[in-house]
Amino acid sequence: MNEIKAQLPALQAVLPASVKLNLAMDRSPVIKATLHEAEMTLLIAVALVILVVYLFLGNFRASLIPTLAVPVSLVGTFAIMYLYGFSLNNLSLMALILATGLVVDDAIVVLENISRHIDEGIAPMKAAYLGAKEVGFTLLSMNVSLVAVFLSILFMGGIIESLFREFSITLAAAIVVSLVVSLTLTPMLCARWLKPHTPGQENRLQRWSRRSNDWMMGKYATSLDWVLRHRRLTLLSLLLTIGVNVALYVVVPKTFMPQQDTGQLIGFVRGDDGLSFSVMQPKMEIFRRAVLKDAAVESVAGFIGGNNGTNNAFMLVRLKPIKERNISAQKVIERLRKEMPKVPGAQLMLMADQDLQFGGGREQTTSQYSYILQSGDLGELRQWYPKVVTALRALPELTAIDAREGHGAQQVTLMVDRDQAKRLGVDMDMVTAVLNNAYSQRQISTIYDSLNQYQVVMEVNPKYAQDPITLNQVQVITADGARIPLSAIAHYENSLEDDRVSHEGQFASESISFDMAEGVTVEQGTAAIERAIAKLGMPEDVIVKMAGTADAFAATQKSQPFMILGALLAVYLVLGVLYESYIHPLTILSTLPSAGVGALLSIYVLGGEFSLISLLGLFLLIGVVKKNAILMIDLALQLERHQGLDPLQSIRSACLQRLRPILMTTLAAILGALPLLLGGAEGSEMRQPLGLTIIGGLVFSQVLTLYTTPVVYLYLDRLRHKFNHWRGVRTDAALETPL
Repeated sequence: MNEIKAQLPALQAVLPASVKLNLAMDRSPVIKATLHEAEMTLLIAVALVILVVYLFLGNFRASLIPTLAVPVSLVGTFAIMYLYGFSLNNLSLMALILATGLVVDDAIVVLENISRHIDEGIAPMKAAYLGAKEVGFTLLSMNVSLVAVFLSILFMGGIIESLFREFSITLAAAIVVSLVVSLTLTPMLCARWLKPHTPGQENRLQRWSRRSNDWMMGKYATSLDWVLRHRRLTLLSLLLTIGVNVALYVVVPKTFMPQQDTGQLIGFVRGDDGLSFSVMQPKMEIFRRAVLKDAAVESVAGFIGGNNGTNNAFMLVRLKPIKERNISAQKVIERLRKEMPKVPGAQLMLMADQDLQFGGGREQTTSQYSYILQSGDLGELRQWYPKVVTALRALPELTAIDAREGHGAQQVTLMVDRDQAKRLGVDMDMVTAVLNNAYSQRQISTIYDSLNQYQVVMEVNPKYAQDPITLNQVQVITADGARIPLSAIAHYENSLEDDRVSHEGQFASESISFDMAEGVTVEQGTAAIERAIAKLGMPEDVIVKMAGTADAFAATQKSQPFMILGALLAVYLVLGVLYESYIHPLTILSTLPSAGVGALLSIYVLGGEFSLISLLGLFLLIGVVKKNAILMIDLALQLERHQGLDPLQSIRSACLQRLRPILMTTLAAILGALPLLLGGAEGSEMRQPLGLTIIGGLVFSQVLTLYTTPVVYLYLDRLRHKFNHWRGVRTDAALETPL
């Protein structure tokens, strides 16, 4: 895009002085802002990882090791994106921004485990081998189940698959590459860079870090012991979070996609039926000048006609950068609507341009939302259409309603008395030729010179073609060469003709475009429309349906619960295969309700809306939050099998031993998602719900899962032993723990 802009002055130089070359639409600022945010997120992620590891381990060399996982993993991801033919767009960049916070998790887990062995006096080389070996299966479980969540999106079909295919594959690729990096590069660097532990040679930060970890471990051990003594109460709190999830999902406002401020507006000028270009042009100019007067507008460009007829016009409005105008695109639209002059026979509709657009059927719509009426009976359709328009105009939830007005276009019909024409010697071909010369343009000759050729077009002064009364001045030539007025053989009649019939599928259709009023979600607006239409009592052969964004929202609303269940089922199946158990995957999945409560509660408290991007954040939480449970449960199973500990002792030891890596990885993920939430560049509204969902879910789940996971583990382990006893399978009674 920069190269194209650089060529504009050269193009302007070869144009006539009266022709100005301006940029009408430019989507590159949004892409540049997203790319810049990705670059900043990478730098911030590296800095925050260094800080987190440094604070928890007190070792500067150790803090550098996981930071290398970020660029190496992203470079590997670029290679996979290249093989798939992907580009750097909004969705793939959003995936890369998220990846910067996720790819360090595996490296941190490996680093922390190796550092713990070195602190116990094991040599760095051997500690690197043991540490990577101990957490190898844990990392495999964490990442394969996380990849399963995103790959499940590819099998959902419809809009979800179409929108997020590139996002899902990009993020899954980053996760797979980070797994390989964490089990190869990270242990190698630990073996080479970390020094053997020397007692009594700690610096001030290392002593502070060790004391802080010991204090935190002591507080957690005390609270964990209390929770393990009150398991029923803890289990009840987990069941309560499931109910709270359902309640919050019902009450949280819902929309389809976040409304972006891309710095561009799209305008539609709808004129009365039958208006010509010459009539529409001054009306369009009035609207253009009115829009250009606004202080937030940088430029306006537009055109009339095209496939939509000469009574329709299209306008592109470029706004000044958001830092200069200090007002959102939607606020600019509201201000323009109030200040727009009333133009007889024409109406201007404005909408904010979005990166993701959804059509409103075959007929062009002037807003993101539209409502379509269909019927096999054209008369009945036109009878009910005005009633529906009136009902929608009365709804306070809707604004900027655009509907086809009037009863058709003015039409002039010329009635020729053929008998009279024959008596006067006037041929009908002569009448047609005269009318063609008077009211149209046609090429009559070509002038050639040594350098060029010029087409000669004949036309009458346009002012004589504006009123049907000029037909009285038209003359035709008779067979004997005499001239007689056209009125001697013909007369004209004025009428209104509504011969335009739109179709949607097999049926005649009419559409109504609208926007949601300020503060009204798609869900609320759709519900209001359904109530209003139900009161009209329309016949069954008049079909009504949403179109555009509203239709896409309705389709995803019905399938959202099944999407979440599908992702959970994919994770359960993958974990079941890895652990060869029906029970342990349930323990891991028990961490998810708390994440859902945190995400939905954050949206509700901060006045946000649950959108498709928020749903994507929930999918991400399904993959991220379960990492905590996998870290604890995998170690607990190892302690049971190799050291003979009972379930209570093993899960307690696992919780305490895995506390530090859990806190480190969660903190890194939260800090990595902060740029998504706090970004203020053009188009950042698309990424903010993702950051809010991730941060809210991680913070809330972090507090609960550290206590609910061991309790669920003990209950399900007890259930497993009872089930095996019922089947007649021998179990070790020493492993059973009274609840």
